[in-house]
Amino acid sequence: MKGFTLLEVMIALAIMSGVIITVISSFNYYLSVAARDREETIAMLAARAKLEEPGFTDLKETKGTFSPDWPWLTWEAETSPTIVNGIVRLTLTVSWDNARRKLTLAQYIKK
Repeated sequence: MKGFTLLEVMIALAIMSGVIITVISSFNYYLSVAARDREETIAMLAARAKLEEPGFTDLKETKGTFSPDWPWLTWEAETSPTIVNGIVRLTLTVSWDNARRKLTLAQYIKK
């Protein structure tokens, strides 16, 4: 009699299903990491662009969004009191995912 027994086939299927589940969950995890990294990269680039806008350091506005390009990103800026010799710290916080995720950049400015 040639071939596999039912027990051998069931063991092979169990091993294969374990491998497939592991591969799928790993793939899912790395897709979520890539999506998170993409969001953080967009937030960082948007924050740097906001800090480099002409006149932004005058802080006419302290809150806003990055519409129309990235309406899901919001920003908030605040300045600290003078640190030394007229230097102040400008902190720009970019939030997304209903403010659950944040990224903060600081820039020191001579006033």
